[in-house]
Amino acid sequence: MHDAAFQLISGARLPGSSGLVDAWLGGDGAIAAVTPAGAVTEHGGVAAASARTIPADGRVLTSGLWDEHVHLGQWAQQSTRPDFGAADSPAAALALAAEFVAADAAGNAPAELIGMRLRGGDWGGLTREQLDSVSRDIPIVLVGLDLHGAWLNGAALARHGFHPDHPAHVVEDECFALVSELDRVTDEALDAAVDLAAQRAAALGVVGVVDFEIRWSFDDWVRRERGGFRALRVESAVYPENLDRALALGLRSGSLIGESGLVSVGPLKVITDGSLGTRTALCCDPYPGGGHGRELVAPGELAGLLTRAQRAGFWAAVHAIGDRANAQALDAFAATGATGRIEHAQLLRRSDVARFGALGVGASVQPAHLLDDIPSMRAVWADRAHGAFPLASLVASGADVVLGSDAPVAPLDPWLAIAAAVTRASDAGPAWVPEERLGVAAALACSMRGPLVPGAGDRADLVLLDSDPLAGAPDAHAAGFQRPAVAATLVGGVPSHVAADLAAAIARNGA
Repeated sequence: MHDAAFQLISGARLPGSSGLVDAWLGGDGAIAAVTPAGAVTEHGGVAAASARTIPADGRVLTSGLWDEHVHLGQWAQQSTRPDFGAADSPAAALALAAEFVAADAAGNAPAELIGMRLRGGDWGGLTREQLDSVSRDIPIVLVGLDLHGAWLNGAALARHGFHPDHPAHVVEDECFALVSELDRVTDEALDAAVDLAAQRAAALGVVGVVDFEIRWSFDDWVRRERGGFRALRVESAVYPENLDRALALGLRSGSLIGESGLVSVGPLKVITDGSLGTRTALCCDPYPGGGHGRELVAPGELAGLLTRAQRAGFWAAVHAIGDRANAQALDAFAATGATGRIEHAQLLRRSDVARFGALGVGASVQPAHLLDDIPSMRAVWADRAHGAFPLASLVASGADVVLGSDAPVAPLDPWLAIAAAVTRASDAGPAWVPEERLGVAAALACSMRGPLVPGAGDRADLVLLDSDPLAGAPDAHAAGFQRPAVAATLVGGVPSHVAADLAAAIARNGA
């Protein structure tokens, strides 16, 4: 259904409302009008009886969801690899690795085990000797939960060109290079995986993503757009090492890639510190074992990059996880007047929270990371718990707070992010700093670029839900958050996903 825009969504409900409406869609990809259901028989020369129609049958119509921080190619490939996220100790991780390297019934062992989401930072990681005890012949690579570190056995260290005496744990740039090598496939294979991942995202109500793939992605998206990619809107980031290349092509944030109008150039991405899992997030106070983390970009260099980005027409996305890294990023925005946001904004000093709103700096946060990081935060930030993921305080500061996944660090699933923001709790424990929870309406607003209640003139990036996410008390947290089923997703009025039962109804309707 990617090739046909619908002109009418009939009999829908708006969030928080019981009345039914019809949404008339214009040929320009926007909503032409929202009227009481059945009250208007013709709009813009199109009769309701002859309009191509989605019969909503009381489903809830709202704006589509955005994942504001994704590594789409990595997610597309890595989501099919073994997940080690449930391993809560070295013994559990080693036992799981042994299961995966064991020969199958036909006697076939894997050529290499590449596992994802290992929580090694929570319990000290693994040694080469431990991994070699699983296999000395089959290379084993277990990538950490946050993608900033990985653990390798001797065979894997040799295969991937590390010195024989290199420790099993590789972090930051070495890890990024390793993951890029592991993900190296043909363009055809990568594009097929990305297309499938995008379709799955559309089935969750996602209409757009900001893609932070750590590579020169412009050529990838030119190729995909020409190949018919239409599932999502995509804003593709540029990294400092490729800024000159982008400028030579006349690119800037917002430059369209291709002719569909769906794919464009995104921000300049700058990574200023590491991560909590590897204890490389740059912090004001030392970690229990010593050290303050890693400063990957000095303050003066960051200010220079932001100034250059602003002059070149790029908005900036600055990775900062530790409180010192966030303070330095805010200082750089204040000094340069650059436009942009901080990616992660995970640990903040109380005095820095208000600066987001005052400076007009956005906060791009991944609430599902909170659930993953609770063990690490208890271990190293327990005395600063109030400053970890201060979502409600950031919203109250007037900051533009947006939510994402950082997939593949967490699944590309906006409902998981919304639930984590609303409850701040996993199934196994209490809420982490419960006063920083968001209400359901606020969490939805942080996940949308359109309004919660769409109207005339709004872009027709829409989702039809089988239930109202605002049903009941929208700010009640104790009962958790019940994700609604997605019946349809439309991008610019064009369906990118339609559930089977609704597709059958549309077929019966003769659309």
